[in-house]
Amino acid sequence: MLKEESQSMSAQRTLAATLFMSLDGVVESPEKWSFPFWSDETQEFKLAEVRATGALLLGRVTYEGFAAAWPSRKDTDGFADRFNNIPKFVASKTLRTLEWNNSHLIKGDLATEVSKLKQQGGQDIVIHGSPTLIRSLLEHNLIDEYRLLVYPLVLGHGKRLFDEASQAKLKLAESEAFSKGVVKLVYKQADTTHESKTRQSDNPRRDR
Repeated sequence: MLKEESQSMSAQRTLAATLFMSLDGVVESPEKWSFPFWSDETQEFKLAEVRATGALLLGRVTYEGFAAAWPSRKDTDGFADRFNNIPKFVASKTLRTLEWNNSHLIKGDLATEVSKLKQQGGQDIVIHGSPTLIRSLLEHNLIDEYRLLVYPLVLGHGKRLFDEASQAKLKLAESEAFSKGVVKLVYKQADTTHESKTRQSDNPRRDR
């Protein structure tokens, strides 16, 4: 509750990417391989996450999959109702109409529009899946957190979270091993301000 209240008063929203990932970095179609490892810890983590979410940010492929699956779902914890009703912002150059409740198509420059969403204040904006979208935002340094559930599987093929062009400097904020072998890892943007100051102090300017 305190976390939610502090976020609602924050000047800038947290943009977090949350994914199910294999040991070799595959994030594609987790519904095909993650369910045997579902546990109470996973349920608690995802439920707390959605309760602290103020909006979803999705790529086209993830949006279309969610839009086909979630509207008909119900559960006793209220996860589905929350998921179906919160605002959803979709990054796509091909979609023209969005039928899932409370969905909005991002128009204009992606990085600019996402920056505007972050400036609105409120609860977290959360990207589910959508690795192409994540990589697009990575180069603009817009993603504040990466929430990864790493599964004890090597899949060998499938879309991966990062590619050869991806670069980021992160710090580990949380880690927890779940009962069925899944590991929760939460990474945040590393603060490079201190490092920059340290380099400057180590290499002071000399009068010429």
